[in-house]
Amino acid sequence: MANIKASLKAINDLIRQQKWDDALAQTENLIGRDPKNYQAYVFKAFALDKKNQPELAEAAYQTAISIRSDAQPWQGLIKLYEKQGPKALQKYQVAALKLAEILRDANEMYKCQDVIDKFIDFARSRGDRSQYIQALRLILPDSPIYPALEGRVPHPAKTYETIAQILEVDEKKRINTLIGERRTRLGAKISEVTLEVNREVLCQSELGNIYEQLTLWAQDDDVRRQYEEKLLQFRYDRLLVTPAPDKAAELQVVQKLAEGMVIIKHPFKLAWDIAIEWRDQKEIKDWDVNVLNEYCSFFPDSDLYRVLTGFMTSDISPFPKKITETPEPTHPSGSDDESSDDEDGGAPTSVVPYTDEDRLLMMTEGISTTNSLLAHRLMGEYYQHLEEHESNVELMRKAMKIMVTETEKTGKVFTNANQSFMLYLGTALVFYQSPRNHGEAKFLFDKVLEVDPTSTSAMIGVGLIYEEEEDFDKAIEFLGQALKGDSANLRVRAEVGWLYALKGDYTRGKAELEGLLPSMIRLPVSKDLLAQTQYRLGCCIWNLDPSKSARKSKSGAYAYFLDALKSNFSYAPAYSSLGVYYEDYAKDKKRARKCFLKAVELSSAEIESAERLARSFADDGDWDRVELVAQRVVESGRVRPPPGSKKKGISWPLSALGVAELNKQDYAKAIVSFQQALRIAPEDYHSWVGLGESYHNSGRYIAATKAILNAQKLEEGMDQDKLGDTWFTKYMLANVRRELGEFDEAISLYRTVISDRPQEEGVAIALMQTMVENAMDCVEKGIFGKSVELATDALSFALTVPTNVANTFNFWKAIGDSCSIFSSVQSHVHDFPISDLQQLLRLGGKNKSAYSVLGDIDGVGDEVIFAEGIFPDDERLGVDLTRILHATILAHKRAIYESANDTHAQAVAYYNLGWAENRAHLCLPPQLRIQSSRYQKAAVRCFKRAIELEAGNPEFWNSLGVVTGEINPSVAQHAFVRSLFINERSAHAWSNLGALALLQNDIQLANEAFTRAQSNDPDYAHAWLGQGFVALLYGDTKEARGLFTHAMDISESSSLLTRRQYPTSLFDHILTSPPNLGVTSLIQPLFALTQLRRLSPQDLAYQHLSTLYQERTNDSSRAIDTLEKACEQLEANYEATESADSLARFSLAKTDLARSYLAAGNYAAAVECGEMALQLSSDESAKELTAEQRRKARLSAHLTVGLAEYFSKNIDAAVSYFEAALDESNGNPDAVCVLAQMLWAIGTDEARERARTVLFEVIEEDPSHVQSVLLLGVVALLDEDEESLDAVVSELQTLRTSDKVTDAEHSQIGEVFRAVAALSEDDTGNDVLSQLQTDVMLYPHLPHGWSRVAEFTGEEYPADMALKVALKAIPPRGELGAVDLADAYAGTGKVADAQTAIFIAPWTASGWESLGNAVAS
Repeated sequence: MANIKASLKAINDLIRQQKWDDALAQTENLIGRDPKNYQAYVFKAFALDKKNQPELAEAAYQTAISIRSDAQPWQGLIKLYEKQGPKALQKYQVAALKLAEILRDANEMYKCQDVIDKFIDFARSRGDRSQYIQALRLILPDSPIYPALEGRVPHPAKTYETIAQILEVDEKKRINTLIGERRTRLGAKISEVTLEVNREVLCQSELGNIYEQLTLWAQDDDVRRQYEEKLLQFRYDRLLVTPAPDKAAELQVVQKLAEGMVIIKHPFKLAWDIAIEWRDQKEIKDWDVNVLNEYCSFFPDSDLYRVLTGFMTSDISPFPKKITETPEPTHPSGSDDESSDDEDGGAPTSVVPYTDEDRLLMMTEGISTTNSLLAHRLMGEYYQHLEEHESNVELMRKAMKIMVTETEKTGKVFTNANQSFMLYLGTALVFYQSPRNHGEAKFLFDKVLEVDPTSTSAMIGVGLIYEEEEDFDKAIEFLGQALKGDSANLRVRAEVGWLYALKGDYTRGKAELEGLLPSMIRLPVSKDLLAQTQYRLGCCIWNLDPSKSARKSKSGAYAYFLDALKSNFSYAPAYSSLGVYYEDYAKDKKRARKCFLKAVELSSAEIESAERLARSFADDGDWDRVELVAQRVVESGRVRPPPGSKKKGISWPLSALGVAELNKQDYAKAIVSFQQALRIAPEDYHSWVGLGESYHNSGRYIAATKAILNAQKLEEGMDQDKLGDTWFTKYMLANVRRELGEFDEAISLYRTVISDRPQEEGVAIALMQTMVENAMDCVEKGIFGKSVELATDALSFALTVPTNVANTFNFWKAIGDSCSIFSSVQSHVHDFPISDLQQLLRLGGKNKSAYSVLGDIDGVGDEVIFAEGIFPDDERLGVDLTRILHATILAHKRAIYESANDTHAQAVAYYNLGWAENRAHLCLPPQLRIQSSRYQKAAVRCFKRAIELEAGNPEFWNSLGVVTGEINPSVAQHAFVRSLFINERSAHAWSNLGALALLQNDIQLANEAFTRAQSNDPDYAHAWLGQGFVALLYGDTKEARGLFTHAMDISESSSLLTRRQYPTSLFDHILTSPPNLGVTSLIQPLFALTQLRRLSPQDLAYQHLSTLYQERTNDSSRAIDTLEKACEQLEANYEATESADSLARFSLAKTDLARSYLAAGNYAAAVECGEMALQLSSDESAKELTAEQRRKARLSAHLTVGLAEYFSKNIDAAVSYFEAALDESNGNPDAVCVLAQMLWAIGTDEARERARTVLFEVIEEDPSHVQSVLLLGVVALLDEDEESLDAVVSELQTLRTSDKVTDAEHSQIGEVFRAVAALSEDDTGNDVLSQLQTDVMLYPHLPHGWSRVAEFTGEEYPADMALKVALKAIPPRGELGAVDLADAYAGTGKVADAQTAIFIAPWTASGWESLGNAVAS
């Protein structure tokens, strides 16, 4: 023992000397001797610790502790653990607790507290947050050392709060971290990841226990309430993520916590929401009204507050009304303290609705953003009360989704809420889009009855389904069964009674309802049910006795209707019935309208009231109110029956909407409304008429026609008394036909209407206008005779119109336009009905001021029109034309007079008068138009006045530019520019500007203007015509001719300018002797000149031009007729004026007339005219004709007279005239050929020698003259002059391949070659065939070669080829004539082809001969 103590002393000395190795050796020796020596292990551990061997040191301390648990080894361990840092913190905690317990047992409290405090400080500074939390647990009440340290360490509430704060931060961070890591996994969904992470963290969290301890240990009530809220929120959040099987237990905890907070009235919204929502009462009245009121006072900003307040203040609330008290001020008056809520903008303010509109708005705002099931139940009840079935369907579907979601989240099953939602939804589906949703509604009611077989609402719902489907027997049967289980249910009994009434058993229905009234008055039933029952009873009485006296009685149905309103002042059906009573029986329309208006205001379902109200407004012409009433009915959803419904749709609201929109000129909406009305009621006659009128006014004329025709079909099968007047459909159809340009049909329809209703002013005006428009259309189409007939008919009809029509602008405009037709088609001026016009001008008395407008300028009065006398024939045209022009002007002046009160109409009237004045100016002789006439001055004044009245009309400015173009170009330019500024897409204005530029020699501007006109309107002919003039000025005649031709193609027949310029340009082209110009090219210009003659018969120059075309088409008789009349007029004009121009034109006309006489075979007249022409042109010093004109005229006259003398057998005279022609024309080769043929025909040697001589002279001067060469060849053949024949053949070989030779000349050359071969002495027949084959080879596209081969060989193939080639050479692809085509057909030798040849050219012999040969063979 002594040795052991000595050893320990020695070890202690070594330790003091810090000889650690020696000390360890000594301790090991000592332990070897005494393994249970406590102090040896302590020294060993200390030495090992100093040598930085913590593991061995810790083991030594543990061995010492196992020998004796004393403070010293624990202190050593603590120091050892402190050196190791955070990794040994858990061991440190165990050591500190053990040491504290030892010190506690030793009653060394300060040292005990110091150990714990040092450990907690060490954990806070060196450990992590979780280790710090574990350290803090040493000073919590469940720690074994806490009783000893209580009062020496912080209060547990403070410690728990610290732990809670740390855990809140750590768990939130952990959740965010895990979500961030897991959401990046493949296929991960953020919602699933969030749920999984929250479940993992919250289910492992200790926060719940910490919050519970905090609520127990907290000394401050505010802190305790704060952590109660956190505890509830934590438990609720954990409930949401808890797996479904475990939710029940968690649900009970959450609900208990929430109810506890409600009991102590702590305003934590989640607790109140849970306590209220999770009650899931069967009826709304089962909720604690005090809890609901307290909720509203605590949370006035919540959505549920809005719905609760709105419902609880409504008439259907089962809760007692809360008396609103004025809150006392929080602070006494005079206090300087500021409200604690000022910084947050003040305390929330409760809002209580005072009107139904405010209530509905408040509840709608609340329900739109809330997920509260109670709010949806309340809103469903309120919507059901308001009969807002469509809104309720949508709301209840949303509510059921919310309920399912809430159940899935919390595990709470809302059985009663589900029942209520199904009832509300089912009831709404009964009425919404009935009966489409009846199947679903029936299913919902059955589901409710499975859970609650006594549910009155469900049973009534099923009954209502049958009622809506009008299956009253089933409804009565079902509700009767319901009454067996609940016979005291007044609501069901009332519905059964009403069903009997709907069946038509008004007696039983009346008895049932009468029996219920006392009970309803006695018992506290809703005022809606009482009012409904009283109203229904009144309806039964009303229908039981339909006599006028019974219904008029105020003690019958009327009294019950009033009682219904007394019970419920807002019961709309009662107002409707009272309105019918007042309107039909009391004859008080004012009260009736008020009742109908009130009924419609209260309920859009009152269809009869709305219809009667709309008709009343329509009778007053108040279409805005009609539209409002109809729109309200349409928006109610009762107009269109859903698919499968037995109910008929209601079309009148849509039809009324269409009429209202038609009156507002909103035609697109009117069309839609009428179409919707017709989908509901296809037999609605008036909707078809309205649809047709809407289509017409919107420009959709084809659709309008179909609609009106449908209406007319309905007229045939309907009672005329119900339809009323049907003339309007004919009138509308006439309007449509008129717009479509079908004027004849329109006029016929207008006449039908006017025959039945002669006093319809609008129809009379429309008929006159249509006649005038038809006449103008005929002028444009070239049907001049019909246009004049229509204008005459319009003037005749104007005498029969009602008197008031004669005082309108449109009437006189139509008169003026009718007169203008005659000035446009001047060939019919003698048909002008002057007597009718005189009567028309006398209409309205002898008010001279009506025709005095601008009388001091144009000098136009009625003197010319009313002048009497007989005028010579040569003056007749001018007098008639003047009368027509003055009549037109006077009619438009009268239009100005009649439109004095209408600015727009007066502006148009001045515009029309301006054009009439300008037309009068243009009809003056050319020599009078050089200076500005009185008509032109008046036109300028008219257009200026029109511009003053309506300066924004581009047509007025354009017209001013036209009439001032020659008077003042600068004003004209300004007018055109102004017109284009207003409407830059006007082709007329651009063309007129181009014409002005041409007059001012600004070709570039003209070209640009005409180009713009073409781009704006490619179909405007004058733009192309102007471009043609520009091309002429640039010298491009071909381009100009093409433009004139295009202008002619697209222009109207009334366009004088195109009909003048096109034939002129083409004739200039003809004079150049172009190749391939056949007779077909002359048809269109000749047609244009014929139209021009009808429009302007005084234009002799173009009549003369037409005779030149007629001459080229072998129409001699018409040419003679035209030229004879022209010569008479020119001769008379010359005798009157002795004008050199008239003499020149007369001379040329006589020359052409002589040529036409010659063509017609009138040789004596030809000689006479030709000699006169020669006499008139004999004086070379005269200046009437130019030198070129004189040369051509005299050549023509000499040849004409010579040929006429020849055919008259005056050979010598003929020769003399030909020789004179040759002398004056310097040997014209064509004239020489004619002379040669004539000389050869004389037959004398001298004459034939002379023919040879003149032909040789022509060939010497012009070897390429084909006709001369051909004639010389024929002469050589006849003379058998081989030398001359060789020369001719050589020359013809050259001409045969020339491109300047025409197709006819090619044929003649081939004929000469064939004759040469045939008359050859050594001819075997092959030479002729060779020549024919050469013709075919050189000109395979011409039929003459093929025909001759066929004729020579008799083969079929060449004849067929000749026909095929001929068919390809006829117009428009070629210029082959009818005779040549007939020859080709005849050449085949077939009967059918011969008949075709005769049909094509019956005047030629080839077809007849071919037919004869074919028949004979």
